[in-house]
Amino acid sequence: MAKIAFIGAGSFGFTRALVKDILTFPLLRDATISLMDIDKERLNFIKEAIEKIIKAGKYPAKLEVTMDRKKALKGADAVICTILAGGVQVWRYDIEIPKKYGVDFNIGDTRGAAGVFRALRTIPVMLDICKDIERYCPDAIFLNYTNPMAMLCRAMQKKTFIKVTGLCHSVQGTAHMLAKWIGATMEEITYLCAGINHQAWYIEFKKNGKDAYPLIRKAIKEKKEIYQEEIVRNEMFLALGYYVTESSGHNSEYNWWFRKRPDLIEKYCTHGTGWNPGVHRYILDYYLERETTWKDDIKKWLKEPVNLKRGIEYAASIINAYIGGEPFVFNGNVPNTGIIPNLPQNACVEVPVLADKRGFNTIYVGPLPPQCAALNNINIAVEEMAVEGALTGNAEMVYHAICYDPVTASVLSLAEIKKMVKEMFEKNREYLPQFKSIKF
Repeated sequence: MAKIAFIGAGSFGFTRALVKDILTFPLLRDATISLMDIDKERLNFIKEAIEKIIKAGKYPAKLEVTMDRKKALKGADAVICTILAGGVQVWRYDIEIPKKYGVDFNIGDTRGAAGVFRALRTIPVMLDICKDIERYCPDAIFLNYTNPMAMLCRAMQKKTFIKVTGLCHSVQGTAHMLAKWIGATMEEITYLCAGINHQAWYIEFKKNGKDAYPLIRKAIKEKKEIYQEEIVRNEMFLALGYYVTESSGHNSEYNWWFRKRPDLIEKYCTHGTGWNPGVHRYILDYYLERETTWKDDIKKWLKEPVNLKRGIEYAASIINAYIGGEPFVFNGNVPNTGIIPNLPQNACVEVPVLADKRGFNTIYVGPLPPQCAALNNINIAVEEMAVEGALTGNAEMVYHAICYDPVTASVLSLAEIKKMVKEMFEKNREYLPQFKSIKF
C-alpha cells in the first residue's frame, strides 16, 4: 500500500484533480492519501472533496488529514507540493510595486522582479520541507507544482539529496493546443520539448512522423482566431521558428519585446494572452476576487457529480511508475548534467525524463537552436543569481538578478531598479528571515 502526501493540500483544484488521477491506477487505488495544510478551513473542504472521490470510485483508499507536516510525510512514497508562501495579500506587492515604477507584469509568479521575490519567500519553506523528507521519508519522490518552478527546484537540487523534480502542465497542454489547431489527435502527434520551465521549445513537433510546423505556421497566418488566441507566442514562433511552452501571458514577461510600452501591451498582451480569466487584465485581480468567492466555488463542486476520468497531469503516472507500474516519460525540471550542452551546467532545465522504480532518469536532448538557447540563457542567469541570493542572504545579488530581468531592464535605469528592489525588500521583510541586511 503506497502512501502519498500532499503538502499544501488546500490548493483545492490541484489536490482534487491529482487524487482523482492517482486512484485510477490499480497499484494506487488502495493508497493512503495524507492531506496536510496550515489552513484548517481549506483542509476541511479538501477532506470532504477527497472523501467524495473515494466514495464515487468505490476505492479502498485510506484518507489521513493533518496540520502536522511531519505526520503527513512519515513513511510516504511520494510527496506532492502545492504551497503558496505568504498568500495573495503578500503576492500582490510583487505586482503592484513594479507597476508603480512602470514595470507591468500581469502574472508575476515565475520570473522578473515579481517571480524573484516569490522565490525568496518560498525557498526557505521548500528547504524545510526537504529536510523533513530527508528525515521521515528519504526514499520518497518529491513532485513540486509550486512556482517559481525553476528557482525553487534549483535551490532544492543544490541543497538536498532527495529525488525532486518540478512538474508543469504547459508542455502537454501546449501540445494538445497545437494538435487541435492542425486538426490532429494526440495519437498522431510526437514531439521533443526542452529548455527551461515555461520557456521550453518544441524542437520537434510531428504529425504521423512528419514535421507539423508548416501546418502550424499556416494555421496561425490564415486563421485570425488562432493567431488571436496566443498572440505573444505566435509572434515568437513566427520570428524564432520554434513554439514555446506556457501561455502568452507568462511568456510576455520573459523577454524584452512585448511589455516595455503601453501601446505594445495593448497590442500584444491585453486581448490574446492565453490566460485571461473573465474581464481581468491582471491575474492578481482574479485571485484577489477569488479570496471572497472560493468557498462558493468549492461548495458548488461538492454538490456536483464526480467525473473520475484521468486527466493529463503527470504526477499520477510518475508515482505509478515509481511504485512499480509502467515506466513513464514526462517533461520534468532537473539539473542540467550535460543534457542541453548550450545551457549552463547544473542549471534547472525542463527536459524529457523517464520515471521508473529507480526514480528519475533524464534523457539526453542535445544543443538547442541558438536563438532559443539565447533567451533561455538570459533567464537562467537571472534565476542563478536570485537563487544564490536567496541561499546566502545576499540582497545585492538579488538586485543584480533583477538588473538583468528583460522586462525590468527594458523599462528602468539601474538607479530606478535599485530603488524598486529596496522597496520590495522592505515590503517583504517579515517573510525573508535569511536576509540580515538589505544594504546595497
